[in-house]
Amino acid sequence: MQWLAVAVGGALGALGRQAITHYTYPLMENRFPLATLLVNILGSFLIGVCYVAIVERGLIGPEWRALLMAGFLGAFTTFSTFSLDALHLWQNGHGLAALVYIVLSLGGCLAAVSLAVYLSLRLF
Repeated sequence: MQWLAVAVGGALGALGRQAITHYTYPLMENRFPLATLLVNILGSFLIGVCYVAIVERGLIGPEWRALLMAGFLGAFTTFSTFSLDALHLWQNGHGLAALVYIVLSLGGCLAAVSLAVYLSLRLF
């Protein structure tokens, strides 16, 4: 059953990522990987909430961990794509954009997960 939960969550996460990519692409086209940045920050925030709700507080049963954390967020977030996007920016002569993207991605994701854990610990 756990495999099915991961598969269903993964399908939903992939669809969510595709939707964000579809709706943000017209804003930046190929100039900046905005969709990847957004899903990584949002995914980091959501995994912080899930961690507190499932692992720390036990508000949601542990069976949801496979669906939400491994499945949905595993497919939704795109750290491997982040790496490729940063490399492409660098290789195409956009070193400053690559550096800004790396700093915003790492800093934003760390801040998002920290904020989520902090808020979730107080709300739950």
